[in-house]
Amino acid sequence: MTLDDLLRDVVARAGSDLHLQDGLPPKVRVHGDLVEVPNDLAATESGVRDHVGGLVLPVLEARHRAMLDRDGEADLAYSVEGVGRFRVNVFRHLGGLGAVFRLIPHRIPTLAELSIPAEVERFTHMRRGLVLVTGPTGSGKSSTLAALLGMINARDARHIVTIEDPIEYMHQNGLSTFTQREIGRDASDFAEALRSAGRQDPDLVLLGEMRDRETIGMALTLAEMGMLVFSTLHTNGAARTLDRIVEVFSEEEQPQVREMLAETLEGVLSQILCRRATQDGRVPATELMFVNIAIRSMIRDGESHKIDSALQSGRSQGMHRLDDSLFRLAMDGAIAGDEAFSKANEKERFTRFLTQPE
Repeated sequence: MTLDDLLRDVVARAGSDLHLQDGLPPKVRVHGDLVEVPNDLAATESGVRDHVGGLVLPVLEARHRAMLDRDGEADLAYSVEGVGRFRVNVFRHLGGLGAVFRLIPHRIPTLAELSIPAEVERFTHMRRGLVLVTGPTGSGKSSTLAALLGMINARDARHIVTIEDPIEYMHQNGLSTFTQREIGRDASDFAEALRSAGRQDPDLVLLGEMRDRETIGMALTLAEMGMLVFSTLHTNGAARTLDRIVEVFSEEEQPQVREMLAETLEGVLSQILCRRATQDGRVPATELMFVNIAIRSMIRDGESHKIDSALQSGRSQGMHRLDDSLFRLAMDGAIAGDEAFSKANEKERFTRFLTQPE
């Protein structure tokens, strides 16, 4: 099987990721589980060790090979005509190579198709400030952001600058105009691209990930300058997101960062994927925060521990906690009780689902 054959198999299985590793058969992640793909690439004890290199190295550009040699890994995008576009991470592993290909759908999804709460549409009407979509790797953050940009593109004439490593969803100009920049190809790093974005007259800047102190600081600065900034963090929940942003700065800088965050943050959507009760897919459980006057005060005073109660009292404004989302999904039968229990923060609330007779 060729690499393209394996990627076709991912799509045919309704999978999300292809895992390749020297010495092991390829595996596809289907509805959250890794499934082995039988084929002649599985290296035996006396077999070929470098089958991943034979599959993957030919698709790498010179800059990606240089990154792999220098850093031990490289990120890129790869397309198969008629199949799809894939985000790729190639890495060195125990003297050999590994790679993970994640499927990126050609079509921009809608919030409804992603089962994201309709209230999240409010982010698309904002004109300034910082909006964050957070969650673990593989939780659908990029798809949610693509859906938000798709809604804006269909409704508003804005200049949208995306800064990604690599570019995932390819947006076609509609009412909005897109400038999509890939790190390593169109800009040397995120910091340079963010500095340039401020000179490109953007209405909205999508920063693929706030990776470190410098990119977080620059995202806050752009939002403070009056731009709308969408980005992601690998955090769970609104409170932890606030703490993570502040913690990357020194103690001397933190009061100023809290002030900037209080002034610029407009909302946080956190999401995790849960297995459907029917075992045929996954559905997101979410936590949603819109920043109001009370929450701005909590951010400014470093009182992130009060965010949970603020989300509860903000239900009339469309806010909700992760546990509320999990509870609703379990009550509706969308996810099994043990799935809700395993993902919940306050386990006691979910014990009723574990004791129900079948």
